[in-house]
Amino acid sequence: MESNSLNTDKLIQHWLKSSDEDFETMLAMMESKRYNWALFIGHIVIEKLLKALFVKTNNDYPPLTHNLLLLAKKCNLKMTADNEIFLVTVTAFNINARYDDFKKSFQERCTEEYTLLWIENIKLHRQWIKELITQ
Repeated sequence: MESNSLNTDKLIQHWLKSSDEDFETMLAMMESKRYNWALFIGHIVIEKLLKALFVKTNNDYPPLTHNLLLLAKKCNLKMTADNEIFLVTVTAFNINARYDDFKKSFQERCTEEYTLLWIENIKLHRQWIKELITQ
């Protein structure tokens, strides 16, 4: 993909819209008590927002990665230690929900209380990243 044909506004809007749709899916998964999938989708919500921020910050296509901390660093995002822990933990939701080696233990960890706590964290970080995109 060549950068000179990049329509940044269109690409940012694509990532934002897709993230918003996934946000609704995350809430539906929570409502249906599919806690591990709610957190998996929560990862995707944050990933897509970081990819939108990457486009805005770097005027380029985002890297093909699911690593949220790496994406945030490539956006030159100023982060606290808590932000970094959040990104590393949520990245693990992607791996743990997908791969059979981790799936069972992840499902057991994803109680309603645990999932609600992390969804609240996802909501807070979602708002923070969206504000950075619209500045």
